[in-house]
Amino acid sequence: MEEEQKPKRKLERYQEIEKSIITTYRKTIWSRFIDAINEYQLIEDGDKIAVCISGGKDSMLMAKCFQELERHGKKNFECVYLCMNPGYNEINKQRIISNAKLMNIPLTFFESNIFDVVERIDSNPCYICARMRRGYLYTKAKELGCNKIALGHHFDDVIETILMGMLYGSQVQTMMPKLHSSFHKGMQLIRPMYYVNEADILAWKNKNDLQFIQCACRFTENCTMCDNGGGGSKREEVKNLIKKLRQTNPKVDINIFRSVQNVNLDTIISYKKGDEVHHFLDNYAERCKEIDAKIDEEMIANKEKKFKLELNKNEYKEVDNTTMQIIM
Repeated sequence: MEEEQKPKRKLERYQEIEKSIITTYRKTIWSRFIDAINEYQLIEDGDKIAVCISGGKDSMLMAKCFQELERHGKKNFECVYLCMNPGYNEINKQRIISNAKLMNIPLTFFESNIFDVVERIDSNPCYICARMRRGYLYTKAKELGCNKIALGHHFDDVIETILMGMLYGSQVQTMMPKLHSSFHKGMQLIRPMYYVNEADILAWKNKNDLQFIQCACRFTENCTMCDNGGGGSKREEVKNLIKKLRQTNPKVDINIFRSVQNVNLDTIISYKKGDEVHHFLDNYAERCKEIDAKIDEEMIANKEKKFKLELNKNEYKEVDNTTMQIIM
């Protein structure tokens, strides 16, 4: 008798979501997640990482990637899946909790009053809000014994930030893949979604029929300068500009990114390093002398090369004439 085949066990909903990351989106999401971790050395043995979840698509996907890495990765590290409530309304709060349950993400949830505080601030409320949120996350993560916090910024965030700095901040700067906190000793921030495109995150979200909160900031409707992804924000303007440029130059995204990888300080008028400002005129005279000295060296080298060529040419002629005399 042929052995009766057992029916395949149906996957749980969260298992289907996990499977899609390492199958359908292996190249566009999983591999790029791993590439950023490896290239920028984001995770080290012994790390305890607070994976910070805002409730949006980016941070929820990052959490699933970390879970996969915990199960099958080569590094010996630990994760806490940390979610702060800065003052969400009850609908958004419950959406985050229900999504975490659906996706089998064990949330460590804590409360803060950030939205209430920022509501009373007139100048740069969005900047203050972002700084406060990060400060709360660092503090809570350290309380839990973590040495790193992971944020879900993706590749589009990186290139948009580069352009925003140039167009609205009068500066060239990059959203770094990792950095050491200036106010919380021993704490680092990492961005493992650094190479993942937002379009691929959206594709993963839609394929799995997932619904996440959008920007839950209570000031979105009234704030035109917010960096919140809502209508009228500067980030939204830059996002639309890049989308338009992409129509005529499909490589515009990677070109923007590579522009901050290939910075030539010899062609920059001035730049900062720490608290010091360096100007191209600071050592201009010295550089001129160095260039002239190099020109002199090259001229001498070229003369020596030309002399050797002429010498070899003459030697060849002498040998050739001797050979002809022997033959005759």
